[in-house]
Amino acid sequence: MLELLADPSAWAALLSLTALEIVLGIDNVIFLSIVSGKLPVEQQKPARRIGLALALIMRIGLLFLITWLQKLEHPFVTIGSFGLSWRDVILMGGGFFLLYKGTTEIHHTMEGHDESPEASAKTAVFSAVILQIVVLDVVFSLDSVLTAVAMAPGMIAVMIAAVVISMAVMLWASEPVAAFVNRHPTVKMLALSFLILVGATLVADGFHYHIDRSFIYAAIAFSVLVETLNLIAAARRKRLIEGRDGEGV
Repeated sequence: MLELLADPSAWAALLSLTALEIVLGIDNVIFLSIVSGKLPVEQQKPARRIGLALALIMRIGLLFLITWLQKLEHPFVTIGSFGLSWRDVILMGGGFFLLYKGTTEIHHTMEGHDESPEASAKTAVFSAVILQIVVLDVVFSLDSVLTAVAMAPGMIAVMIAAVVISMAVMLWASEPVAAFVNRHPTVKMLALSFLILVGATLVADGFHYHIDRSFIYAAIAFSVLVETLNLIAAARRKRLIEGRDGEGV
């Protein structure tokens, strides 16, 4: 451990892995924000904290099972030139779940079945929300750990430190992100679109068609920038209208 602290390459790996884990964790935070928003207000924060705690435990546990984890990449069925592994099955299952969840949530929002937070919260069950979080945690953790192992092979302590730091950042960010998403319907719709995009990416990965994540996150960042400008413009119009109403009075 002391040798790692004095090793510049270990610090560089820690910074790189922490940044990577935070970026990969954006999907998790968005999903947590949406599914926890259907719970009663007093249960939303515990659900997000439990979800992130489970993600932390899973990622650290998987880091200690690297040998077993790498076996998941070995095909157990070969169809022509396509080899299907358990990793592919997990990625495809998680991707299809995100596609289903994102589509149904958009349907409920657009068709008027999500008229008020109180009405939707009554239909959500805490255990069901936690189960959904666990299912996606498995997928996100698998993807995250395999990427971390490829970037810093043999540096278990560094990988664990990066996971812990990134989870602390996500825990800090989860509350304001969830509040912001649930407060703005257009942002929620954008977040649901992100889930569908990520789901399609996971399904593509499961079929061995890799899509560079940098393109995905660049698209997300651009959409967020555009929506931010829209919100700023809407706030200015609102202040201008209120100012005119005040002058009229």
